[in-house]
Amino acid sequence: QVQLVESGGGLVQPGGSLRLSCAASGSIFSIYVMGWYRQAPGKQRELVAAITSGGTTNYVDSVKGRFTISRDNAKKTVYLQMNDLKPEDTAVYYCKVEVAVSRLSVPTVHWGQGTQVTVSS
Repeated sequence: QVQLVESGGGLVQPGGSLRLSCAASGSIFSIYVMGWYRQAPGKQRELVAAITSGGTTNYVDSVKGRFTISRDNAKKTVYLQMNDLKPEDTAVYYCKVEVAVSRLSVPTVHWGQGTQVTVSS
């Protein structure tokens, strides 16, 4: 079993900052790609940012220069630092991780429960 616990969402004014965290626990041998997705009301879930085990990152164009994804492999945690937030960033943010539970197992995908981010004055 793999559990993901997200934290850090909330209400912030435009131009403000938030930092999301997603901690993985359970039967984990290795964590591969870790990422953040978001889903706004009436819209499809979209990839916001992802980071590989080697530290390679990618971002959706709308957040480049404002958001930074990072990970602490020892803590099995992925972070999303969000600066200069805009009302259009309002959404439920989900973390997604690819986990292998043993050296020979095929990686499986796990999702966090979601955390609400609301950007409003």
